Amino acid sequence: MRTGVIGAGGLGYHHIRILRDMQGPDFAGFFDAKRDRAEQVARELGVTAFPSIEALLDVVDAVTIVVPTPAHYEVAQQVLARGIHALIEKPIATTLDEADAMLVLAREKGALVQTGHVERFNRAIRAALPFVDAPRFIESDRLAPFNPRGADVAVVLDLMIHDIDLVHTLVGGKAATVSAVGVPVLTPFVDIANARLTFDSGAVANITASRVSRERMRKLRIFQQSGYLSLDLGTGTGDFFRLRGEVDIAALASAPLALEQFVEHIPLRADEGEPLRLEFESFLAAVRGESPIAVTGEAGREALAVALQIVKDIERSLPALSGRVPTPAGA
Repeated sequence: MRTGVIGAGGLGYHHIRILRDMQGPDFAGFFDAKRDRAEQVARELGVTAFPSIEALLDVVDAVTIVVPTPAHYEVAQQVLARGIHALIEKPIATTLDEADAMLVLAREKGALVQTGHVERFNRAIRAALPFVDAPRFIESDRLAPFNPRGADVAVVLDLMIHDIDLVHTLVGGKAATVSAVGVPVLTPFVDIANARLTFDSGAVANITASRVSRERMRKLRIFQQSGYLSLDLGTGTGDFFRLRGEVDIAALASAPLALEQFVEHIPLRADEGEPLRLEFESFLAAVRGESPIAVTGEAGREALAVALQIVKDIERSLPALSGRVPTPAGA
């Protein structure tokens, strides 16, 4: 099985590097529309830069698509029309109509689609999943310094969509209601946003994303009947504070006790692993028929739908933003 990469920007460079190291001679090469960039990456990584997408698609079985989001649809149509399997970086598309058309074509041609929600492979998430049990409340904070890459869309589609996908993974089911606020600061688009998602199960998620922070933060807190999980996605670590089974809650409420008497501390640890490499391993395993797709195209479509709902809700309170992010009917 030969693979390739379409797009050699900042993230695409790492796609190429990792797949080259994983596959060796089975990594065909890459295509990038900017000739100077393609020559530079080919020289630095010692891989083949193809002169066109068509030339690359002639020799591969699967690709990763790492072009700017507005080009996802056009590129994916070319890939999927040939029955070539695709890992498409998040967000899967710019509109739900585009996402739906891509998924229909993939089914018709027998091509697999995986969405590049790489945080699913974060060490902290992998360590926490065995302990997650019907969360009731989730709080997520993702803050980052300003970076021009990704600033051509709202922070909801740039950063928050990671956490939208994680919340759906942890809670299960779909968000029943969405409410949000946000403001532009450094760009014409929303740079800081907060969203509240409620689920049919009664679970609630409060998600904040900002790209105008002085420091980076990627933290997730999960509250459930059995205890409290605190995850640091930046370091890949976490802790589970689990209520001891023998604790008398009524007695606990009547008199103070030392934390250790009613809470068991479990450090959360998982095997080391570069998330992007783990993502590619899961994609290739799915293509070989060895395992199901870790993050389906439908899951990517669902995350996009919620992200667009959040953008639409923000636009209601900030009419000047209306139309800056594609929001199709029914989003």
